[in-house]
Amino acid sequence: MVFWEGEKWEKGYIVTLDENERNELRMLVDKGKVAGYRIKHAQILLALDEKRTKGNWNNEEMSKAYRVNPSTVSQIAQRFVEEGLESALGRKVQENRRRKIDGRVEAYITSIACSKPPLGCACWTLQLIADELVRLNIVESLSATAVGTTLKKTNSSHGSKNNGVYRKQEQNL
Repeated sequence: MVFWEGEKWEKGYIVTLDENERNELRMLVDKGKVAGYRIKHAQILLALDEKRTKGNWNNEEMSKAYRVNPSTVSQIAQRFVEEGLESALGRKVQENRRRKIDGRVEAYITSIACSKPPLGCACWTLQLIADELVRLNIVESLSATAVGTTLKKTNSSHGSKNNGVYRKQEQNL
C-alpha cells in the first residue's frame, strides 16, 4: 500500500480507527493504569489515525514526539492493519526466545564438567563443554555463557572447592 506523505512517496500502512477503537484508546491513555508501552502504542495509533484525516504528521516527526524509532511507528501500524488492535497495543512476539537448557541438558552439563577433560586439556572450559554437548547431539547449538550460567545456577561452578568439580590436590605430609 502506498500513500503520499510530505515531500516523498513512502510505503506504509494506513491506520483507520472506528469510533469504538478511538474511545477505547483514549480511555487507555487517560486511565494510565497499564504498562507504559501500551499507553505509548495507543498514543501512536491515535496519532496515526489523526494523520490520516488531517495529514499534519509524518512518521519521522511522530517518532521524535513519542521518542521511538521510526520503524516502531511503521510496525505498530502494520500490526494494527494485519492483526488488529490488541496486537498493535502489545509487544511483538519473540519466537527466538525459547529455553535451550532444560533439566536433561543441565544434567549433561554437570556430568561433563565433573568428568575427565579431553586429551590435551588440563580441565574443561565452558566452550569445551558447549562444544561437547553439540558433538553429542544433546543440543543444536549452545554458547559458553549459557553453560556458565547453568553451572553457576546449579552450584557447580567450574573449579569451585565447594563442589565435586574441583580436583583435590594430594598433600605430601
